[in-house]
Amino acid sequence: MKSSLNPRKLVYCYLNDQCQGMSAEELGLWECTTCSTCTERCPKAVRPADLVVEMRAKIIESGRMTTQIQGALESTYLQGNPWGRGREKRMEWAQGLDLPVLKPGDKTDVLLFVCCTNAYDPRCQPAAQALVKLLRAAGIEFGVIGEEETCCCSEQKRIGEQGMFEELRDSNTKLIMERGPKRVVTTSPHSFNALKNDYPGIEVPVMHYTQLLAELLEAGKLKPKRQLEEVVTYHDPCYLGKQNKVFEQPRLALTTLAGDRFVELDRSRETSLCCEGGGGRMWFESTSKGRLAEVRIHDALDLGATILATACPYCTLTLEDAVKTTDSEAKICIKDIAELLAESLGE
Repeated sequence: MKSSLNPRKLVYCYLNDQCQGMSAEELGLWECTTCSTCTERCPKAVRPADLVVEMRAKIIESGRMTTQIQGALESTYLQGNPWGRGREKRMEWAQGLDLPVLKPGDKTDVLLFVCCTNAYDPRCQPAAQALVKLLRAAGIEFGVIGEEETCCCSEQKRIGEQGMFEELRDSNTKLIMERGPKRVVTTSPHSFNALKNDYPGIEVPVMHYTQLLAELLEAGKLKPKRQLEEVVTYHDPCYLGKQNKVFEQPRLALTTLAGDRFVELDRSRETSLCCEGGGGRMWFESTSKGRLAEVRIHDALDLGATILATACPYCTLTLEDAVKTTDSEAKICIKDIAELLAESLGE
């Protein structure tokens, strides 16, 4: 028996001790993307997503998980990433960029923390490469951890693997703080949220890259050489928008590039529609009908947009897949904000 997730029903079931003997599928636990829409809308300040994660943790502890989830967790433990790729390949995304790799005892303005997805996925690597070019164009002193860099473990925590999260949180905190950064800049909203809110040992500011780009644009350190001629809209990543209230900085970059050709989706900011990539959902298929990312593509097309921009590697992958499944390749493309800005500079 399978069931779609109903947060109200789940909370009621839990409070009345009616969950005993029910499977994760019956409870719909794997359907949750931990987007926090339920928390945003709850008038009683209940946090159903926290309950989902707690209940998932009990399943993980008992060993009752899908082979996909097990594979992602094992890969994180063995290789430092959930994608099943070797640790020695972590810096392949940076080939030819001659990046400064920071060592313990170094000092730097910015430590660039690169998400596993940006490091390993061929579609998302260009966004990280574009960001490097932008930082150099603005004269920012920065460096990376290199092959020692390990997954932030945000999604593993939301899957329910709390022990692994705590272990990697502690080791990552040590890796970061030993390199003496004045601030940490992440390529992913999920890494941003984890380092900012779940890593108490990070004693310097943590920023998402769009926050830094907005700062550089406002200071005149980045000056686009050409404007976008296409109609552009923006998909708010849940872990950047709803969960951390970073709404204006991504839009500043896009309005700088597109002017009045930037248009808003009806469901945006706090009411943005989730792409379904969070909460570990990148590693297991939903049993529910339809995909929200496909709805997002149709929403963007209805606005007349030919570019749907985002600022999250998970969103990039889910939305790009939805472009294909909706046969929309000739109508719209998915772009990371860093890619668009680097293109406008001729970088």
